[in-house]
Amino acid sequence: MDGPPYYFAAGPAVLPRSVKLRIRDELLDYGNTGVSILELGHRSDAFLEIVDRSCSRLRALLEIPDDYSVLLLPAGARAQFSMIPLNLAGPETAVDFVLTGYWSRQAMNEAARYCPVNVAASSEADDFNSIPSADSWKLDDNAGYVYLTANETIKGVEFHALPDGIRRPLVCDMTSSILTTPVDVSRYGLIFAASQKNLGTAGLCLVIVHRDLLGRARPETPVLFNYARQDEMNSLMNTPPVVSWYVMDRVLDWLQQQGGPAAMAAMHEERSARLYRCIDDSGLFGNRIAVNCRSRVNITFELHQTALRDTFIQASRAAGLLALEGHKSAGDFRASLYNAMPTAGVDALIDFLRDFETRHG
Repeated sequence: MDGPPYYFAAGPAVLPRSVKLRIRDELLDYGNTGVSILELGHRSDAFLEIVDRSCSRLRALLEIPDDYSVLLLPAGARAQFSMIPLNLAGPETAVDFVLTGYWSRQAMNEAARYCPVNVAASSEADDFNSIPSADSWKLDDNAGYVYLTANETIKGVEFHALPDGIRRPLVCDMTSSILTTPVDVSRYGLIFAASQKNLGTAGLCLVIVHRDLLGRARPETPVLFNYARQDEMNSLMNTPPVVSWYVMDRVLDWLQQQGGPAAMAAMHEERSARLYRCIDDSGLFGNRIAVNCRSRVNITFELHQTALRDTFIQASRAAGLLALEGHKSAGDFRASLYNAMPTAGVDALIDFLRDFETRHG
């Protein structure tokens, strides 16, 4: 039975309790192989079955068209900040970036080591509390691709819709929003998402890439970073994070049982709206993000009385509400409500915020 403590960390994030129990039961002997999942060989039939099953589940859940490759690569999303320009842009090929927060800026800074970058739009002047309107974007007609971050975890800013008319390949970091809502994969050239938020534990990065974009890697691209080579090897060029892949497969199984991204989207819409309403109705707490781009899964809030910060942290921990501290670069507070967060945890947080304001407001 789900109950406190509730873990609101941005990542590595909470796992479904039923998945954790299943992992516990399979830890010492996976699938009657006589071998622990911690020891399972990546060339074994048992693991290759996990590979095939998880990729099939991803294709079904995300409705990935046949002309897209599904890669599961070592290292996290940050490795893609280098891999994407190395695979998709030549040394003289400019690429467009829409800056909406910390992670899109980090991606741009890394890409700038490999090719020219163009800031097509930025909300930095607004302290990244909003998303630039699409009619203000200054896209380069010759850009190799357009890059954006679907959901900025640190400030809690999310694209709720894509602008029309983007003619270059669209590259999108969906690390914190993957599988939280249906996605039209065909609108993107490449989607990537690290595994430690909605896909399982840290160690893998999902890359969904249109096959037309394969085979463009620069000669100096490390072979392990070459999308086409990884596609040829079924993402098994080297020993992968076997345990992370196994956990992802179990999470995908759980997600299918819950109804998939459509069911998750309805859940996130309802409970994020209730939490934002609690914050907006408060005289003690506040949220600075523009209403039209508030994240459904990373909800940030501040205390108007900053002297109460330590009191709030201590009281929330005592109530079994863990990891509500915001990112070190932003401060304040953050509740990450990924797919595996029980709705009871959101209810407990809302009750706690109201009670805290009654006692300290």
